[in-house]
Amino acid sequence: MSWVLALPILIPLVTAVLAFLLRGSRMGDLASVAGAVASLGVAVLLVGVVLDRGVVAGQVGGWQAPYGITLVADHLSAAMVLITAIIGLAVAVWSLAEIGPDSSRLGYHALFQSLLGGVAGAFLTGDLFNLYVWFEVLLISSFGLLVIGGRKQAIDGAVKYVTLNLIATVLFLAGAGLLYGATGTLNMADLRGAVAASPDQGLMTLISMMLMVAFGMKAAVFPLFFWLPASYHTPHYAVSAVFAGLLTKVGVYALMRVFTLIFVGDIGYTHEILLWVSLLTMLTGVLGAAAQSDFRKILSFHIISQIGYMVLGLALMTPLAVMGAVFYLLHHIVVKTNLFLIAGVSRRLTGSSDLYAIGGLYRSAPLLAALFIIPAFSLAGFPPLSGFWAKFVIVRASLDGREWLVAGVALLVGLLTIFSMTKIWAEAFWKAHPDGRQPALAELPLSARWQMMGPIVALAVMTVAIGAFPSAFLDFATKGAEQLLDPAAYVAAVLGEARR
Repeated sequence: MSWVLALPILIPLVTAVLAFLLRGSRMGDLASVAGAVASLGVAVLLVGVVLDRGVVAGQVGGWQAPYGITLVADHLSAAMVLITAIIGLAVAVWSLAEIGPDSSRLGYHALFQSLLGGVAGAFLTGDLFNLYVWFEVLLISSFGLLVIGGRKQAIDGAVKYVTLNLIATVLFLAGAGLLYGATGTLNMADLRGAVAASPDQGLMTLISMMLMVAFGMKAAVFPLFFWLPASYHTPHYAVSAVFAGLLTKVGVYALMRVFTLIFVGDIGYTHEILLWVSLLTMLTGVLGAAAQSDFRKILSFHIISQIGYMVLGLALMTPLAVMGAVFYLLHHIVVKTNLFLIAGVSRRLTGSSDLYAIGGLYRSAPLLAALFIIPAFSLAGFPPLSGFWAKFVIVRASLDGREWLVAGVALLVGLLTIFSMTKIWAEAFWKAHPDGRQPALAELPLSARWQMMGPIVALAVMTVAIGAFPSAFLDFATKGAEQLLDPAAYVAAVLGEARR
């Protein structure tokens, strides 16, 4: 099955090379879209294989684990590859209307595709060292995307972004080095047994904390989130959208994988820290959003608050809570990407992202207003949208575990999220434009209208579908949670039954 596992990584990277060779031309732009379509097809195939066979693993070059490069997919990683491909296609199409010839000539589409390849690699890798490699691919690609255009604000945000992420990378590499020195392996399936058998469990806990900080910084949890609101509002909207949807989720995925598969010997300590980190992440993120008046800055802070819910599910470490975290992770990628794309259309129509300098979109662009309500209400947890089920499961898991404070904070953050979404609605959509303008979608060229609104409509339909028919998605998330909490099938697929 190595080819099925490798294609979601290879297709974006090959597309990146092709887009770079054709950069600055319309063919290069279309090559990026074609590569995204191919990636989606392969991702669907991978999910089908996982549903049919369970956990699948492949050894690159025929070198058996734990000595070679392992690619592995279970329900969670296959779903993450699929959602990455969906977001990649949506943003690739949307980029056709926003990314001009200058940014295209500077390699936007090549960097965008290499970013998608790095994300897929992080989700499919079976060892910590190659997870580090894919993080580096992500860092290089994302830095390039941040600085394209050369605006002072974007470069300033990129410097902060890269500086703090480099610190996380150093911590990650140092932790991986210590782990290899203590156990002799970095294969994640092999590490499960090696860490449990280590005579120095104190050292294992120390290494787990180093990795928690490294992955937590990449996930933008409290108090390591300052790089995100300093940078996500500065680049092209297409860049903000794909960052908001995918980048922090790679950090969350790494936390979920490592603290269910490898470091499970001191849950009372590590997960208690994760619990308090998640609560503070939720509160600081939503309060930061409430203090902002810029469309993208509000959405950026809400990335932080919603990351808290995902980490909370991991911290509670019950089957229902972990299932909620998996469901929340997948739902939020769709919703948050869509909100940033809508913010981009709003900026295109009104000329600003400052809520107090814009307005009138409800009357002049009612379709955009309706499409904003869907992800905004989902983010806040209104039924029957996807966000309602995600929050419901997390709160229910908190109540089942008699974590009354946790449940209260989760509900409070949901109410404060409503406040922020209502502020965007009132200022950008409901009130009249301060200059008396009537910004309408008809002002956009027909091609740009389809390229921008098509992905927004598609993502909104996904949000409604998940909310209206949640059982299949909840069942999938339940299976993903079961595989995380009982990784015997994962270990057997990678190492074989003899080493299970």
